[in-house]
Amino acid sequence: MSIVVINALKVPVEAGSELEARFAARKHSVDGSPGFEGFQLLRPVAGEERYFVYTQWATREDFENWRAQRAGHDHAAQAPVASGMDLLEFDVVDLG
Repeated sequence: MSIVVINALKVPVEAGSELEARFAARKHSVDGSPGFEGFQLLRPVAGEERYFVYTQWATREDFENWRAQRAGHDHAAQAPVASGMDLLEFDVVDLG
C-alpha cells in the first residue's frame, strides 16, 4: 500500500517564487530513491496560504529510509524560505 507524505510549508508571499525556483533546481533529486512514486509542489490559490510538497512512496519504510539518508542535507548554504512546516502522512486507500 502506498503512502503520501505532505510537507505543508509556511512561506511569505514575497518568497514564493524563490521556493519554486529552489524546488525546480532539484526536482529530480528524489527520482532514483527506492520506493519513490511521485512528487508535486502545490502553490496556494484560495483558502490556504501554505505550499504543499506532495510525495508518494511505495511503503512507509521507503520514505523513512529516504528521510534518514538526507538527514545531513539541510540546505544550510541557503537562507530558509519557509518560516514553518507541518508534516502530514496518509495511507493510500485501495478501493479496488
